[in-house]
Amino acid sequence: MKLYDMKHAPNPRRVRMFLAEKGVEIEKHPIDIPSGENLKPEYLKINPRGLVPSLVLDDGTVIGESVAICRYIEEIYPDPPLMGVDSKDKAVVEDWQRQMEFDGLMSLAWVFRNTNPIFENRALPGITGGLKQSSEMADIGRQRAFSFFETLNDRLKDVPFVAGERFTIADITAYMALMMARWVKISVPEDHVHIKSWYEKVSQRPSAKA
Repeated sequence: MKLYDMKHAPNPRRVRMFLAEKGVEIEKHPIDIPSGENLKPEYLKINPRGLVPSLVLDDGTVIGESVAICRYIEEIYPDPPLMGVDSKDKAVVEDWQRQMEFDGLMSLAWVFRNTNPIFENRALPGITGGLKQSSEMADIGRQRAFSFFETLNDRLKDVPFVAGERFTIADITAYMALMMARWVKISVPEDHVHIKSWYEKVSQRPSAKA
């Protein structure tokens, strides 16, 4: 297997964090997104949408979405379980993982890609033909981010981790969302103390350095 990767981008990083929690090593090949390497013909042959990460299996199969990559790794390396242990638990983890991704990570990615000059004509990932930045989309992302913070803080009042009693992929995605919030200078409100204590706890995990 080979993982096409980028050190600082949140989606590749959450795959690396997932792998680190599993104790799994995979050959990695860096792709430079800011320079547009992911949109060059060589990489588009691997992932026509120009997305990073991509996992290429030994038989040539390409898995080009980060959560799908994690699902594959979960199936072949089931311990420790990061995507649930039975039908109910898997559904709960998936529920919270999707909330963390769509309400959190995606909203903050809208802000980042619609304000950073590097992405002037690449406002959304997966659109290789060029898309101009939108200040309106950035504003929507900012508004959704604060709703996401409130949801996450309320959830963490009752449980130690996002999906319940154990660390899961939902925590990894939430952690990447908060990392991206720092990039775009959106601060978690001071009274969201449950997020802050959870973030400190997750930051201490060895996988957070992946």
